[in-house]
Amino acid sequence: MAAAAAEPTGTDPTGEWLVAKALARIRIADCQGRLWGVVAWEARPGIDSKNPDPNQRNRPTLGMPILLGMLRTKANQWDGEIYNSEDGRTYSANISLANPDTLRVQGCILGFLCGGEDWTRVQPSNLPVGPPNSRSTNARPAAPAANPPDDVCLRLFGPARLPH
Repeated sequence: MAAAAAEPTGTDPTGEWLVAKALARIRIADCQGRLWGVVAWEARPGIDSKNPDPNQRNRPTLGMPILLGMLRTKANQWDGEIYNSEDGRTYSANISLANPDTLRVQGCILGFLCGGEDWTRVQPSNLPVGPPNSRSTNARPAAPAANPPDDVCLRLFGPARLPH
């Protein structure tokens, strides 16, 4: 069985995370030894209007990869890149677990001008499972009750790149 199918643990950043300002949830999955994170929920639907590729500027931000190819470099650190749709730039980044329910996400320009934020793990029991209430300002789109981690990898790379 692939490692991606394992349940997240206190030393495993896979799973779903609420970003610092609670504007989005990012689903992190292990895709053949590298961590990828995609937007799984957003407070307001958006498009990737600042993307440097004009052909990508109309793509929805929901489902868009933002943590890109994170590779474990230390016992509790994964290095890779992070895409910021607010400015259309990709930055060097790393993630680490401050504790089992807090993910520290840090991005850097030129390798030393860094900024970061803490994300909070979303417990599976806290994921919405029914249709959103369209009259509520806090309505959130329904998420599948069991969204396998390989779903992220499949959407990013297709079936040919997944282990069989």
